[in-house]
Amino acid sequence: MTVMRAALALLLMAGAASAQEGPDFAQVGALFQERCVMCHSGSDAPLGLHLDSHAGVMAGSENGPVAIAGDMASPLLQRLRGEAEPRMPLDGPPFLSEAEIALVSDWVAAGMPEGAATFAALPERVRPAPGEDVLWPDVEPIFLKVCAKCHSDNSKVGGPPEGLRLDSYEHALAADERVAVVPGNPEMSEIWRRITGLSDPRMPFDGPPWLPEDDVRLIRDWIAQGARAADGTPAPLPVGARVRLRGAVTGENEIDGARFAVDGGTRLDDVPGIGGKAEMRGEVQPDGSILATRYRGR
Repeated sequence: MTVMRAALALLLMAGAASAQEGPDFAQVGALFQERCVMCHSGSDAPLGLHLDSHAGVMAGSENGPVAIAGDMASPLLQRLRGEAEPRMPLDGPPFLSEAEIALVSDWVAAGMPEGAATFAALPERVRPAPGEDVLWPDVEPIFLKVCAKCHSDNSKVGGPPEGLRLDSYEHALAADERVAVVPGNPEMSEIWRRITGLSDPRMPFDGPPWLPEDDVRLIRDWIAQGARAADGTPAPLPVGARVRLRGAVTGENEIDGARFAVDGGTRLDDVPGIGGKAEMRGEVQPDGSILATRYRGR
């Protein structure tokens, strides 16, 4: 990415030098490759908007055109400037710099010429098959395309619900209020429970449609394999982090298939039998298991 940023800087300077003529898509496309096409490409691009080609930008989204030649109030520019929500790129801040926004604005003002798009397209990442290794870059596009519109500092609902941010690896693993990912244990991970509907409200919040089965499987495999980073390093266990489950009792000390331990310090209140509704609050132990601090009927 360092090489790409250097190339982008040169393109920005070249665009400034020829401002009287206006930039073409070779320059604007390089910027989109750097900041936009992680989400806006492929068959699951949000609202069908593709920013990885001139034709894609011109085609617009399901809601209509996003950039209109000569129109400085085009939806694309409003999103980049923060005049419409959510501001783009969705994983900002940082958002585009003034120079980068000016580049896109100048391109729109110049009539959005295609030119010779010589930027290098990002290679398409092959989705791991069942049983193959799953790393953060394999699931990151799902979180950015579907979840970050709410679960980020750039949230369209005013702030990330329950403090959960899903716009970066570090944020997804954070345990500020409650941990959402227990590495190696998807059944105990709130993210997996929400996208499968085991916990309410089911996510994404604006569904249905819900996540495709293959997306759910990929996130489950990522968690089950240790929630590994891009370099393959497993995530550290969040020892002492709090978890909470609400669901149906499916076995002794088990809710919806998620098992936990109970000891003399666990507060037990009217725990129901199999099939009853219950809530468990607990903490992650050094071995990755969950020790209930409270277990009660609901």
